[in-house]
Amino acid sequence: MAKISRVLLSVTDKTGILEFASALAAMGAELISTGGTARLIRDAGIPVADVSDVTGFPEMLDGRVKTMHPSVAGGILAMRDNPEHMAAIQAHGIVPIDMVVVNLYRFEEVAAKAGAPLAELIENIDIGGPTMLRAAAKNYQDVAVVTGPEDYPSVIEEMRASGGELSLGTRWRLAKKVFRTTAGYDSAISARLEQVDAAGPLPRDLAIRAPKLMDLRYGENPHQAAALYGRPGQGIAGAAQLHGKELSYNNLVDLDAAWQLVNEFERPAVAIVKHTNPCGCAEQDTLVGAYRKAFEADPVSAYGGVIGINRPIDEETAREIAKTFIEAIAAPDYSAEAVAVLAAKKNLRLMRVAPGADLQVVELAVKSISGGYLAQTADSARLDRAAAVVKTQRAPSEAEWAALEFACKVAKHVKSNAIVYARAGQTVGVGAGQMSRVDSVKLGATKAVLPVAGTVVASDAFFPFADGVEAAVQNGATAFIQPGGSVRDAEVVAAADRLGVAMVFTGVRHFRH
Repeated sequence: MAKISRVLLSVTDKTGILEFASALAAMGAELISTGGTARLIRDAGIPVADVSDVTGFPEMLDGRVKTMHPSVAGGILAMRDNPEHMAAIQAHGIVPIDMVVVNLYRFEEVAAKAGAPLAELIENIDIGGPTMLRAAAKNYQDVAVVTGPEDYPSVIEEMRASGGELSLGTRWRLAKKVFRTTAGYDSAISARLEQVDAAGPLPRDLAIRAPKLMDLRYGENPHQAAALYGRPGQGIAGAAQLHGKELSYNNLVDLDAAWQLVNEFERPAVAIVKHTNPCGCAEQDTLVGAYRKAFEADPVSAYGGVIGINRPIDEETAREIAKTFIEAIAAPDYSAEAVAVLAAKKNLRLMRVAPGADLQVVELAVKSISGGYLAQTADSARLDRAAAVVKTQRAPSEAEWAALEFACKVAKHVKSNAIVYARAGQTVGVGAGQMSRVDSVKLGATKAVLPVAGTVVASDAFFPFADGVEAAVQNGATAFIQPGGSVRDAEVVAAADRLGVAMVFTGVRHFRH
């Protein structure tokens, strides 16, 4: 490969560009640059020519036109081993460009701002940048292309070791990154502009693009390959692992279930999850109190579970957790003392999730099916006590209301058919994933370790018959909360009146499949 002698630099993200430009210049490369990038390099005392000196035209139209010129495009696209190409650029006085260093306008950053006007969105659509990137990547055999600061160190290291050259393998790797970058960029533009006058929250075309964050040992089972894709710093996918062995596919699914559940609560809350369902969940005034209540709801199932916590973990809570074998924990942070306690468990995975990375960041919930995808808006509906309707002769007491509100939040995160027995701030029994609702009622009571008498019951969907209510009352339930909507609602309410219990309709169903 030939030595890199001429480099074009035009970057929005200036991170590391001076060090990179200095290193290139020190190896004898001629630097060409645009606008703010050129000024920054020149002010640092590094020799650099303006693109306008190459093209013979000034930057114009408020910077919209800088590099779109045959002197730039020809210098990038000319194939060095093609005599006709080389003769053509020589005839027109075009000098080859050996490296293109470009990153794009921050469209996604602008698009993320609430109420960003259309004019601002349009002005942050890069034209010349993608053009140069794609041109360089197309001619990767002769031109190296660098899209971000993360590649500067390895590029310089290789050039220094090889006398200013880059291998064909490196050029190929960098070229492939270009097409991932420009595809993602165009996808972000298309998706955001569709929102300007969209008829609803679901896009016309579903674009799913995310970088691979890590390979996983395997999927749900050892014979399945798996990887994690996402955005660093966002939700469970982008959480930082502070300790423990590598994450599994199932760990991540359970961590997400636990994290979404605990973000339903304002007070300190803990959810212990097995196979995406909470075996114990509690909300208390203290974090350690919440953990103890969640654990005592089902200590047997908690063994080997995954925990979600909505507060930074302190030492006292960590010591309680350390008494049991736990697979993984998701929390917004950990005190140094908590880390010291939990890190004594060699394999325990400690995940720090960025603050605010709760259910609301999930704009669309997407599931693959054979031949396509299903997409829906996230289930962000919260219980509004003022909108709930008491349907029975007896209204819930204040203590029952507190328990009903808590149970309703938990039931939203239990696989259907879902039944949750609870007291205020603590689950008592969870019936999940049964084919009939009355079976979930029976299972929830059977699973209960704590006394069921005096609990309330939350149901994710309506009771189709009175038998579910009758079975729960036989187990000691005193109040119910459900969406309503069955053709037999009147029979179900009549049964509740006959049994002397309270029943509230929310009008909101929370199926989870």
